[in-house]
Formats: sequence, structure tokens, C-alpha cells
Amino acid sequence: MAAIVGERFCSEEERELTVRKTSLFFPGDGFAVYDHITGDLVFRVDTYARGGPAFADQPLLLMDPSGDPILTLRRKWPSLHHRWEAFLGERSEGQKPLFAVRRSSIFGNDRSGFAVEVHSCGGSEEDEEEYRIEGSFPQRCCRVFYEGGRGGKGAVVMVAEIKRKVDACSHVVLGRDVFSLCLRPRCDAAFAMGLIIVLDRISGDDDDVIDDAMANPSPL
Repeated sequence: MAAIVGERFCSEEERELTVRKTSLFFPGDGFAVYDHITGDLVFRVDTYARGGPAFADQPLLLMDPSGDPILTLRRKWPSLHHRWEAFLGERSEGQKPLFAVRRSSIFGNDRSGFAVEVHSCGGSEEDEEEYRIEGSFPQRCCRVFYEGGRGGKGAVVMVAEIKRKVDACSHVVLGRDVFSLCLRPRCDAAFAMGLIIVLDRISGDDDDVIDDAMANPSPL
């Protein structure tokens, strides 16, 4: 897999990041992302939804620990499929998107799936790469699959997984405000985190009613 946002965000080894919501009181209120092994801060997304509905679709910034912008994510209007576009760095007027995310369908069960198009720089549509997201982000249970280019799809490969985090000492499943982002080798971590930001804005934590008892069933 080629780097999408940048080579510095790719690792030759599998990697796990811990993603934590920075507020428990406002849906979509920002994230802090840490390396699971070292505990170092890797990415941050500051508060962006506290202003109410009027601010809900403002551009979002994925930043490095120093606050420098890595990606700008912006909803495209109008769009029945909730299409979002990502731009490298802090977006400037006329800049072309790096990738786009949209619902696979606005009807039926397919509403939980998402399609991702990665645009090539100066290339044709056949040079674009496609990804697919399956599962439920509100339940913190979904996977990202690489499907190859439009010119000819090869084998479908899972490149990232979002899942509930389990406390290493107590073996208890933690709440949905803290979860794991597991990356396969060569998966661009900034690209994957950009997908999480978009999923959080599209899905929200209130779209599904989660029964936490399913994650921590009581003994019979």
C-alpha cells in the first residue's frame, strides 16, 4: 500500500492506536490519539461541535501533537450520501481533495456501509484507489478494506479495524469514549484517523442504541 497522507504516517509493522474522545458531554467533540505502546500523543482533533447545529458542518482539522494541520475535512453540499472530502494540510481555495468518504447507500441496511475514494495527483479516474468501510462505528466495531484501483480490482484486503478497547489489567471492555484503532502494516495512520473523524460526524453516537450488556454479559 502506498502512503496516502504521508510516508511518515506509515509503519512496516502492525500498530495499535488508542483513540479517546476529549469530552463525554458533546457528541463529536474532538479526539486525542495515543500510541498504544509508548503512550505518546500522535494526533489531536480539538473541539468542533460545541457551537450547536450551526457549527456542526464546519471544516474539521486533524493535527499533529504540536497543533500543525495534517488534514482538513469538510462536508460537501449538497449530498444525500453525506459526502465528506479531505484536503492535505489546511485547505486553501481551489485545492483538490485528497480523498472522499460517503455512505454506500441512503436506503436500507447499506446505510451502515461507507465508500472511500482516494484521488491520484494528476492521474485519471482509473488511477484512483477505493476503500470500503463495513460495520458500526457507534458500536466501535468496523473494518476498513482496500479494494484496489478503479482500473481493475484485485484481492480485497483489510487494512484497519476499529474496536472496543479492553483494559489490560481488569479485562473489562471500556466505554465507547475510548477505543482502539488497529492498523495493518503500511496502513497510513493519518488517513485512517481522518476516516474516524468523518464516521463520527456522519454516524454520531446517538444513531444506534447500544446495549453494553452484550459486551459485558452477566454470568448465568
